Amino acid sequence: MIRRTAPATVLLALVVLVAGPAAGPAAGAAMPPNPYAGPDGTWNMHGDAGASDTTPFEGPGADPSPAQPVPLPAVCPTILSGADGMVQALCTEYIDRAPSLYLLDPTTLLPVARRHLSAGSLLGGVYAYVDNESRLVTVDGSGSLLWLTHSRSGLGWSIDVEREVPVPLPEGDAVTTVGPGYDANVWFATAQGRAGYVTPDGEVVTTSLGAGDEKVANSISSAPSGVAVTTDHATYLLRAGRDGESVRTVWRQSYDRGVARKPGQLSHGSGSTPTFFGERTGAEFVVITDNASPRENLLVYRARDGREVCRLPILTEESSGTENSPVAWGSSVYIASTYGYPYPAQATEDAGESVPAKADFAGGMERIDVDERSGTCESVWRNEVPSAAVPRLSRGEDVLYTVTRRGSGLTWRLARIDPADGEILSETFLGLGPLANTLQMVGTILPDGTLLQGTLAGLVAVRR
Repeated sequence: MIRRTAPATVLLALVVLVAGPAAGPAAGAAMPPNPYAGPDGTWNMHGDAGASDTTPFEGPGADPSPAQPVPLPAVCPTILSGADGMVQALCTEYIDRAPSLYLLDPTTLLPVARRHLSAGSLLGGVYAYVDNESRLVTVDGSGSLLWLTHSRSGLGWSIDVEREVPVPLPEGDAVTTVGPGYDANVWFATAQGRAGYVTPDGEVVTTSLGAGDEKVANSISSAPSGVAVTTDHATYLLRAGRDGESVRTVWRQSYDRGVARKPGQLSHGSGSTPTFFGERTGAEFVVITDNASPRENLLVYRARDGREVCRLPILTEESSGTENSPVAWGSSVYIASTYGYPYPAQATEDAGESVPAKADFAGGMERIDVDERSGTCESVWRNEVPSAAVPRLSRGEDVLYTVTRRGSGLTWRLARIDPADGEILSETFLGLGPLANTLQMVGTILPDGTLLQGTLAGLVAVRR
């Protein structure tokens, strides 16, 4: 059921520049491809350098083939593909909660090689990327950045460590996320609020963010203007110092982190990976959500100087909380509620108690349009879709893909949603029961239209 924004609410949310009925996503611009990353749409969890959670590829459509489970003894939040087309799934193993890289044949989706890594931060490893040479760049529990390459010989496929760079950190800290900058450096952030980069020559440069009491629980994003990092206190735009031996803070914007973690979130602070978006360059703005109560706010900053463009309370008092990165394209931003989502206890054991201690999963999504000239954010639509995955906007199809969770987690379906009005266009059955849980993980759409979605039992594929 669609709950459209009432006229009075529209006035409170200020005015749209162009009057008239809601349209589809505004024409947007993609940032220049990052020359140190794989093909946009598939090289990192959020699709591109700016973490837009969009893809240029069409998805499986309204009448796909039946879903194909790909069972693995692991939870698979990160499913990527490089220029060579091989599928690389970074999954957290059941037994030791350490990450393993599974190399999958793109035709059969059967694993052809596996490389086990030592456990690190964030359930043993989540945020990684595929570079311009189809290598997976990640971090292991030893604190080293790894470049993993795959090859085929007469004995079959193998995964090998091509390069390893140790990142010296204090005891108790660990790298949370890695990503390529447009400056040829590999950037990273750590659980205890440090950020830095590895130069092409292997030099490691780090700095502490804030006063030393901040944490990073989400991914980073990059644009030609710099690297965006959101801690549990603030959002930063960082650049390498001109000397190549320092990290420069271009701007810092603090936000309302609330009194505690909300149910359905994994940290006490923003659940957002900062997202670059815009109509002209694809990177005029940076958007996050805060952790304010009772309703979180969408916060939009001007990327070049951090000036706040607009803010708007999101969703409803019953659903205003999200652990997911905003989806953003053109002037439109899409938010999915995770408030009350029942994560496994292991996911939140180091995140502190939530307030309230428990809540029902309410669901709901919202589209918000941003007008830089008037400095306003306006809610265009709000629905009650129980989204159980990070939505992905297929620009080629003009459709939002997500997974719905219904019946207390008994039924999971792939949903196609119209970005113009929030209506469900179609749903495709994915699975039944707890092992089909998609756990608010993101689906990846391959160039041939296949959608790969991580689950508690590996992954599931939906083909045209």
